[in-house]
Amino acid sequence: MPERPVDGPLIDPLLDRTFGHDRHGKTVYRLREGIRPVTALSFVAVHEDDSLLASIRYWPIRIADHPAILLGPLAVEPAQQGRGIGKGLVYHSLTEARKQGHSACVVVGDPAYYEPFGFQSAVSYGLILPGPVDPPRFQVLELKPGALDGVQGLIGREESAALPGEERAAAGVRQVS
Repeated sequence: MPERPVDGPLIDPLLDRTFGHDRHGKTVYRLREGIRPVTALSFVAVHEDDSLLASIRYWPIRIADHPAILLGPLAVEPAQQGRGIGKGLVYHSLTEARKQGHSACVVVGDPAYYEPFGFQSAVSYGLILPGPVDPPRFQVLELKPGALDGVQGLIGREESAALPGEERAAAGVRQVS
């Protein structure tokens, strides 16, 4: 289901339980910091009692001068992992991303998890992240055939999606250069 306003405050604690508190130092967090997620691609899975089981979000990015989206984080409540909840969210959200006209998607994650969805090595496409990354975990998916033909270079933030100054300050977000 689409992420609801009530889910927002529950997602960060879920991410902490899933990935730990040191997750904010990773390169992909610098691409997302102070940027609005793609609301139409933010989904959750909830238990029948309405408690949050999983969350997936996407973020607008640029590959050189070309728009793209960044998948993640995908988080599933640790006690619920291995039941297909995360894979269901990935499948559903990628289907929606195609319907909405997005052309390319980047992820930093386990290749064994993301390759069945069609993700391939981003390095082999000539893509570069602006920070450290384990090359096999850096992957890309063409959502439209040929979307990455001739596209290569540095992945950057989509500044047009930046939160306004007041929202950034209220969220405790520092300025990123």
